[in-house]
Amino acid sequence: MMGARSWVLRHRRLLPLLVDATAWAAGLLAAVLARYDFAPTRRSLAGALVAIAVAVVLQAAIGHTRGLYRGRYRFAGFDEVRAVATSTALVAFVLTAIVLLLSQHPLPAGLPALGGTVALVMMLAVRYARRTQQARSQRPDARSTAPVILFGAGAAAVKLLDSMLQDPKGRYLPAGLIDDDPGKRHLRIFNVPVRGARDDIARALADTGAGLLIFAVANADAALVRDIRDRTLAAGAQFKVVPSVTELMDHPVEVGDVREVQVTDLLGRHQIDTDLTAIGGYLTGKRVLVTGAGGSIGSELCRQIHHFGPAELMMLDRDETSLQAVQLSIDPQARLEDPAVILADLRDAARIREIFRDRRPQVVFHAAALKHLALLQRYPAEAVKTNVLGTLNVLDAAQAVERFVNISTDKAADPSSVLGYSKRITERLTAWTARRRQGTFLSVRFGNVLGSRGSVFTKFSAQIADGGPLTVTHPDVTRYFMTLQEAVHLVIQAAAIGQDGEALVLEMGSPVRIAEVAAQMAQLAPAPVAVEYIGLRPGEKLAETLFGAGEVDHRPFHPLISHVEVPPLDTSHLRPLLADIDSAVLIARLAETCALPAPAPALR
Repeated sequence: MMGARSWVLRHRRLLPLLVDATAWAAGLLAAVLARYDFAPTRRSLAGALVAIAVAVVLQAAIGHTRGLYRGRYRFAGFDEVRAVATSTALVAFVLTAIVLLLSQHPLPAGLPALGGTVALVMMLAVRYARRTQQARSQRPDARSTAPVILFGAGAAAVKLLDSMLQDPKGRYLPAGLIDDDPGKRHLRIFNVPVRGARDDIARALADTGAGLLIFAVANADAALVRDIRDRTLAAGAQFKVVPSVTELMDHPVEVGDVREVQVTDLLGRHQIDTDLTAIGGYLTGKRVLVTGAGGSIGSELCRQIHHFGPAELMMLDRDETSLQAVQLSIDPQARLEDPAVILADLRDAARIREIFRDRRPQVVFHAAALKHLALLQRYPAEAVKTNVLGTLNVLDAAQAVERFVNISTDKAADPSSVLGYSKRITERLTAWTARRRQGTFLSVRFGNVLGSRGSVFTKFSAQIADGGPLTVTHPDVTRYFMTLQEAVHLVIQAAAIGQDGEALVLEMGSPVRIAEVAAQMAQLAPAPVAVEYIGLRPGEKLAETLFGAGEVDHRPFHPLISHVEVPPLDTSHLRPLLADIDSAVLIARLAETCALPAPAPALR
């Protein structure tokens, strides 16, 4: 069986050589006939036959060295076309040189170039015809597929169209494209026409009989997704999307990536332009430690950092179940005895120092924290132990790191809750450490992450599963939202450009009303659910802000990342937080500690 398969493969690779040899024969004969008005002499015909033999040998030799007849190139792809053209040009050049070097020219010197041109046209024509035949054979059967319209005629749509049209068993047959770019109004991609702009969605769906529109823009913001979805549903069709560009880091979009719309698409998408070179420069080949690796943000950090090829990725958490989950999401074959998995508690200062001493991380992403606002408001001592002292333990242990990134929150800007106070203190402690250590120590601040554990999205999903109602604190409460993948993508980017001691604030778009989140999720629910308003909780703001008093929105390096100065906080000011005191007193002391002035600058 293997011998027969090898024979078929070998002969299949020889077919292009046979085509090219025939093309040279036809091309040179046509050139001779045209040169002598279809009445060539015996001498010219004999010269043409010799030239054909030489051309075939040269084509075989040159083409072999370029891999044309060894299966190196995709059939009739751009790379093969380039190789065919250069090989033919070289053959024509060598043939011309041979003719000129002979004392008695068997052929006019210009005939090899003319014959080579005709041969090249024939070679490419045969390849194009074969490629077209293959494409038609792979095209889905119109009798067993449903016509679809794609919104977008950019790179993602081209990849998706190519995937659709090369899947004989596919479910979709593209019937048209919609794009707002006037320059694409008469464009056809793989013979699929652009049928207008967004205002033409209803007409395009009706004209083609399509019952589905696929949103095929991988780097679109949420406002565009909502608008196109509303127009599609109003036209009586279904709406699906391709994932955002940050979800497609490892591969181009394919038919299998098309999915139902999610609330993250409707509320959290943002256009992100990422400098992958800058990211790879500080992660590739480095020993990287992520604390809180089992959490939603920490686990996504691990998945994206793994993409950049660190020398070692260390995942630290105190929750063994979450640690195993993130490990399996990166490597399904991994086991818990893998040294990449580190079970430890940030509150254990000696254990954290031991880990840093033995594993010597070069880059640290500190994502471990307690973050449930209402719970921490009730138990502020726990916020001090984990968020404040736990962060201090990690900072103290990070004696020889190159880069330390503290993951903060927008609640640290003009804080009003225990969560906000504790995270603002960690920003200031990070800035204090930056003054005393080599390496870069910085914080990254952003708002609510759709899909993270404990987010309003998770709460609403649970309430929908329970039949409702969806509970909203206030009709006018607003928050900043970003998808988990996009937030972490920007965190990694921010860490590449951040300066010592500062906080980097991620652009979160416009604030979104929580009531709108509830409404969008209610629309996606399988059954109707009600919405109820329950009032603001202690420490909760009606509207969050990304910048505190006196902070300036300064974006010197990236349009989506602001840089703000953070006043350092001397660790001696933490002593009043360690006493066994009433919760109300502790909350007041947390607020006072946040407001303390910065100490005088100190040399490292």
